[in-house]
Amino acid sequence: MNRSSVIFSIVLSVLTLCLAIPVNASDNSIQKMLPIPECPKGWLLEDKVVLYDRETLFDYINGEAELYFPYGFEVLATARYVQKGNPDTAIAADVYRMASLLDAFGIYSNYRKPDAAASQIGAEGFLSSSQLMFYQDRYFIRLQASGVTSIEKDVFLACGRAISKNLPPGAGRPGEVEILHVPGVLPGTVRYIARSLLGYAFLRRGLVADANLEGEKMQVFLVPEDSKEAARRAFDQYHAYLKGSGKDVQATETGGRISMQAVDPLYGRVFVEQSGRYLMGAVRAQKISAAKKIVGEMSGRRVSQ
Repeated sequence: MNRSSVIFSIVLSVLTLCLAIPVNASDNSIQKMLPIPECPKGWLLEDKVVLYDRETLFDYINGEAELYFPYGFEVLATARYVQKGNPDTAIAADVYRMASLLDAFGIYSNYRKPDAAASQIGAEGFLSSSQLMFYQDRYFIRLQASGVTSIEKDVFLACGRAISKNLPPGAGRPGEVEILHVPGVLPGTVRYIARSLLGYAFLRRGLVADANLEGEKMQVFLVPEDSKEAARRAFDQYHAYLKGSGKDVQATETGGRISMQAVDPLYGRVFVEQSGRYLMGAVRAQKISAAKKIVGEMSGRRVSQ
């Protein structure tokens, strides 16, 4: 082989290697979070762990990639574990690193259903015969059956625990989620929306959940802002929007706290209160008294944190 052929072969090998690793080498630490050589015992790593970043995530989940970006997606490590002696049965294991604990919860909450069976892994998780999902610290983990429609739940749990041990221990659920842990809020319905809560640009981001208090069904929401001043600006913008819609608006300000009750043109009766750097409220409530009560409980949880 002459010198030119040797150089061409080296260049070709380097290019092939670069194309096979769709993410910067600086992100390779996430590879260690997927167990090697098996997850769990008897389920062997097929080939190698593959990484994807913001530029290449579409190559892996083309129809879902845009869902992840508002939640600060950084990098994904994915692997396939094949059942020993049965190569057609496998677990597809994904570990997504998001921007924060709240963002990891946010992407997780987009997949969780209210009636999903809980699993005691990470900060919170759910399990079925075809998948296991949970979040821990700023990581979202997704395990799915591959090649078959179902896998024994004990297998999913064992693999999930093996991955969990490799993740930072985390600090449980986000504080914002804990504020919504009050009587009346239905378990499994809390979601974090990273952009335009309730479809309103002035509510930049926030959490929403279904609630039923004293027979009154409604939706509650929580908008975390960076400061009390920013929360007040969001309150004022919502107030101006409701007044501009021609609906009756009643605002009250006492002791440094401000609240309002009105009729939202999209969501019916609404009660909103600014509490520190948070905006919290309830929509679709027939009885404002019930909305005030549940918002008061949320405000109390904020103060106790």
